[in-house]
Amino acid sequence: MDDLRGLSVRTARPEDAADLARIYIESWQDTYAGVISHTLLVAMSHKGHTARWQAAIRNGERNSGAAVLVAEDDRHGVVGLCSLGAARDGGTGFEGEVYTLYVDPAFLGRGAGRALLSGAFDTFKARQLRSCVIWAHARNNACFFYEAMGGRRIATRTTRLMGELTPEIGFGWKRLVTRKQARTTQS
Repeated sequence: MDDLRGLSVRTARPEDAADLARIYIESWQDTYAGVISHTLLVAMSHKGHTARWQAAIRNGERNSGAAVLVAEDDRHGVVGLCSLGAARDGGTGFEGEVYTLYVDPAFLGRGAGRALLSGAFDTFKARQLRSCVIWAHARNNACFFYEAMGGRRIATRTTRLMGELTPEIGFGWKRLVTRKQARTTQS
């Protein structure tokens, strides 16, 4: 499939919350089927996640350290999301953290993930943060994406997700390359 031609990244607005909930739930159900408990996946509620995304967007509006970004296509609307802020685990040595990055499963491999990660890096740099970390489920195919985008495996950990032990891999970027820098480098 071709890249999305009219793709842009912008800060999420409260009215985006329902789209973000849909993408988040569909991404989890697509990515984690057979990996995470079926009970957890089917219990995800659109109403509950819409409220969570509305709260995250409002928090980003009030807190200059947090943000929710969307990838939006001229023809298809919102096709991806990314939330970010200060690193939650100071022990990693990274300043910022991408908390979530999900693309509508129908649009995987078409540039939205790259655009969102670059947008996150732009946001971090604008906030004077020079590095970031992303934690991903160890069996998430996005691990390959993060490595392809220059992330280095920096750590592993085990967390609890709805009571289940969940292995995660941390990917770190000590130097954030923004979209503007990438275009200049490619020219």
